Amino acid sequence: MINKENSLLSLRKQCQLLAINRSNLYCQPAGETAENLYLMRLLDEQYTKAPFYGVLRMTAFLRSLGYPVNQKRIRRLLRIMGLEAIYQKPNLSQPHPDYRIYPYLLRGVAIERCNQVWSCDNFL
Repeated sequence: MINKENSLLSLRKQCQLLAINRSNLYCQPAGETAENLYLMRLLDEQYTKAPFYGVLRMTAFLRSLGYPVNQKRIRRLLRIMGLEAIYQKPNLSQPHPDYRIYPYLLRGVAIERCNQVWSCDNFL
């Protein structure tokens, strides 16, 4: 997209046309360190053995192996890897079978002026 050897358009103008910051051209993102990559491999191996381990248990696991890690680092590494503990989450989207479903009475009604439609949520 950006051609640094272009003699017709300066880098500044090219960045302005693409609506990006010039600092993005010069700053190269640093990758993960070798130690973090090794820890990520250990986390991946443990996750395949016990996918129900969360951040706290993974931290305790790595500490038991002798690695001085904290929860924030493990949480960041697991988030980068896209791993999440498998556990039963609350099933909140299911309606109660005894609850009545009320029809939407305003379907097809064009609301064109103020105070044409009123509503309330009082169910006694």
